Amino acid sequence: MVKLIIFFRQPADPQAFEDHFAHRHVPLIAAMPGVVRTSVSRALGAPRGAPPYYLVHDVYFADMAALNYALNSAQGRAAGADLMMFARDIVSLMFAEVWGEDPFEMGAAAQTATSATTQGEAPPTRKPTTSGAEANPVAIVEEHPSPIIGDQPPAPAAGAPTHDSPNAAPLTAREDNPA
Repeated sequence: MVKLIIFFRQPADPQAFEDHFAHRHVPLIAAMPGVVRTSVSRALGAPRGAPPYYLVHDVYFADMAALNYALNSAQGRAAGADLMMFARDIVSLMFAEVWGEDPFEMGAAAQTATSATTQGEAPPTRKPTTSGAEANPVAIVEEHPSPIIGDQPPAPAAGAPTHDSPNAAPLTAREDNPA
């Protein structure tokens, strides 16, 4: 799974930003093909002073091919144009590979474990997390996406590579205690 992460810095007019974001931008994002899930996080604070971001919007896709298809679709271009219209000076974008445990699954497992424990049953076991070289996380940062030309992109080919950006270089596992 991969996600598009949209970071918003503090807007000059928070109320106007909130209104536009909720009533115009979120529906445009939701209309993009292949969106698996979305989440929005509003900053509450930071360990040292003000947080660097006001709001973070995560948009999840099955893989990089699905994300690319969505961004190049008519709906994706409309969402991108809207984003640049209302937040050009306060937005940063990043693509990220999602790996490890799904926080939604972890929450459901915790609820199941709690109710099983209260009923005297053994709690279910959790799946191990992916780590090290197997995880191979990828992150790409792009401040302002380039304009897209054309109407609809071709559908992703079956078996197409999911990391097709020339800037996507896999991170290597770090050995904390080399033997």
